[in-house]
Amino acid sequence: MSTDKVRSTKLKFKGEKTKKKRKREDGEEGASSSRRRRKEDDEENPDTWVLPENANEIRGPTFVIHPSDPSPICITYDSTRGRIILHSMDKDKTEDAPEPVSVLERTPTDVSQVWVTTRVAGSPTINLRTGTGEGKFLSCDKHGLVSADREARGPQEEWTPVVFPDGMVAFMNVYEKYLGIDEVAGGSLALRGDSEEVGFRERFWVKIQSKYKKEAHEEEKRKEGVVDDSNIDEANTNKMFQAWGAGRSIVSVEDKKRQALKRARKEGRLAEALLDRRAKLKSDRFC
Repeated sequence: MSTDKVRSTKLKFKGEKTKKKRKREDGEEGASSSRRRRKEDDEENPDTWVLPENANEIRGPTFVIHPSDPSPICITYDSTRGRIILHSMDKDKTEDAPEPVSVLERTPTDVSQVWVTTRVAGSPTINLRTGTGEGKFLSCDKHGLVSADREARGPQEEWTPVVFPDGMVAFMNVYEKYLGIDEVAGGSLALRGDSEEVGFRERFWVKIQSKYKKEAHEEEKRKEGVVDDSNIDEANTNKMFQAWGAGRSIVSVEDKKRQALKRARKEGRLAEALLDRRAKLKSDRFC
């Protein structure tokens, strides 16, 4: 039996740091232990491929799969020929994994299968850039022709992701048409961007890395104003929740009179001090 270590086939990107896994203690039981283990796994594996729950989570390295029959396919970019390829996932089968893998368990096996999703802050549209080569953007013209040969992004490189309740995603272009799989001459498949409606051909499974999904959640919390309770001033909190008028202090008429009198006395003292100073300056001038 060979004692050589088996090389990991997990896809990694340049610059990513490898995180060591922590050993778990034996004997953990119960639902709370399971939740704790899942939480640790999420923290230790930020590059785990997961499904987005909403359009805002689609960002960073992105894996796009279509559940075609008999073999699911993924949208791949061939940097050598500079063209988009619909790659059959069954071609990646190895002797070690003869059993078919479900579509939702598929992960990238090559960097050419990964697109990098970027977006302008606050915009519902995204840009899909190739993860290999010089970085070309996925675009669609008014005739529905899809390509990835532009280094700059414009309206034709913008896509609006639509996430359905079942988790699948459709991509709408600037012409309000949808990206889809189309059969061309010779029985081969190609991408088109001229579908009026969303059907089976226009639905994709999209996977992102869990760290970017977490990043999206943190952004949403900041937008909603969710902050740590320990940083809230207790006095201001009590005033806000105990006063009327959304935090404004409501006082009686007598209190208003007392406050006005107090302000008048203060202003009177300031006026007297100012007059005394002017008189002193005038006397000093004639001395």
